[in-house]
Amino acid sequence: MKERLFLKFLASYLIFGLLAFLLIATLGNQVLVQAVQNQAIHEMHDMAVHLAASYPDAALDAEKDEGDFSSLYFDTCAGISDFEIWILNTKGTLLYRSASARAALLQDTGFDPTDGTGGYYMTGNFYGYMPENTITVFAPLIGYYTTNGYVLLHLTASALQTQVNDSLNVAYLTMMLVFTLSLFFLLVFRLIVNRPLDKIITAARQYAVGNLNYQASVHTNDEMEDLYDTLMDMAVRLNSTAEDQHKFIANVSHDFRSPLTSIKGYLVAMEDGTIPQELYPKYLKIVLDETERLSKLTERLLTLNGFDTRGTYLNWQKYELHSDIKKILATFEGRCQEKNITFDFIYSSRQLSVYADPDKIQQVLYNLIDNAIKFSSPNSVISIETVVRGDKASISVKDHGCGIAKENLNRIWDRFYKTDASRGRDRKGTGLGLSIVKEIITAHKEHIDVISTVGVGTQFVFTLPLYHDPSL
Repeated sequence: MKERLFLKFLASYLIFGLLAFLLIATLGNQVLVQAVQNQAIHEMHDMAVHLAASYPDAALDAEKDEGDFSSLYFDTCAGISDFEIWILNTKGTLLYRSASARAALLQDTGFDPTDGTGGYYMTGNFYGYMPENTITVFAPLIGYYTTNGYVLLHLTASALQTQVNDSLNVAYLTMMLVFTLSLFFLLVFRLIVNRPLDKIITAARQYAVGNLNYQASVHTNDEMEDLYDTLMDMAVRLNSTAEDQHKFIANVSHDFRSPLTSIKGYLVAMEDGTIPQELYPKYLKIVLDETERLSKLTERLLTLNGFDTRGTYLNWQKYELHSDIKKILATFEGRCQEKNITFDFIYSSRQLSVYADPDKIQQVLYNLIDNAIKFSSPNSVISIETVVRGDKASISVKDHGCGIAKENLNRIWDRFYKTDASRGRDRKGTGLGLSIVKEIITAHKEHIDVISTVGVGTQFVFTLPLYHDPSL
C-alpha cells in the first residue's frame, strides 16, 4: 500500500530540518556573533577592572615610565585567555604587553580614552597597531585618587569568530541530536498513526467492494479507533440494510406463494372436473377472495416502499377475528380433503373484535394454519380456539402431527430454518413462515408461544388486544 501520508510527513520533516539548518547558519550566526561579542566585552571589562585593581602602586610612580614593569600574574591571565593585555600610561605610551606579543614597548600609541564606545571599549584596528579588527576594552589605573594609566584588553575578530564557531558547533550538534530524536518520533508516528490508518483504508476498500463482514484490529484508544469504530458501525448498518432487503423480498415471496397456490389449485380442480359445476360459485368466491388478498399485498408493498424497511408498518384498526378465521379456513378446504383433515373451530361468542392490523394478522393465521396442515397426520383434526382473558384475546392453532423436538423449539423462529421433519415433508418450504409470524406479533407488542410433543402434535398460542369503542 502506498504510504503517501507518511512520505508527506517525511518530506515535510526533511524540508523543516534543511530550513532550520539554513536559519541557524545565517540569521543564527549573526545573532550569535552579536551575543558572543556582547558577552566578550562584558567579560573583558570585568577582567580589565580586576587587573587594574591588582596593579601594584609602586609601578604607578610618575618617574617610572620606562616600561620595565613585569608581572607574572598578568602573564598568567593572558596565557589562560584569548585576550592580549596592554598597560599604557596617561600619555598613551605602551608600558607592558602580554608575553605572547612582548615587543615594541615604550611606543606612543596615540590612545585616547574618549574615543571609546560606551566609555570603556572601542572596535577597529586600534590606531593601526592590530593586524585585523579588534575589540579593545580598557579600565583606568587609579592611584592616589588619580588616573595614572590604563589596562587594555584586546580580542581579535578571528579569536571572536573562533568562539562563535565553537557555539555554532554546539548548536549544530544539538540540532542534529534533536533531528535524530525527531526522526525516531516520526517512525513512532508511523506505527501509531500510519499503520492504523492503513488498516482503516483497507477496511474501507473491503466495504466498498461489498465485503461488509471484514474486520480489522485497531486498538489505539484515540481518534483513529473512533474513526474505525464509526466505519465499522456504518458497515454493520449497511450489512443490516442489505439483510433487511433480502428479508423483505423473502417475505414478499412467501406471502404471495400461499394465495397463488390456492388460486391455482382451485382453478385446476375446476378445469379437470374435480369440482362439479354447481359448486363453481363457492370456489370462485374463494378465488376472488385470494385475488383480493394478493391485491392488498401488492398495495401494501407500495405503501411500505415509503417506510423504513427495517421497521414493520401496522395499520391499526378494529378487526373482526371470527369471520376472518372462517374465510381463511375455507381457502384450505382443498388441501384438507387430500389428507382427510377437518377443522374444529372453538369460540365462545359469534363475534370477537380486536385492535390490530387485519392484513398482518391474516398472514399470521395463514402461516400457522398452513403449517398445521403440512405437519398434521392424515385423518386428524386441527383445532382453532379463541378465548378472552382480561383485555386480551388468546388465539391458538393446534395440530395432531409429528411435533417438534425440544432442542429445535428455540430455533423455529429463525429465518430459513427448517426442522428435519420439515425437510422431509415439504422441500418447497422457505423456512420463513414462523419468522414472519414472530415479527408481526412482536410488532403488535404481543407474545406468541409454542407447545409441542414429538409424535403428538404442536400448538401455537398468541394474543391480541381487544377492541374498545372509544365512544363508550
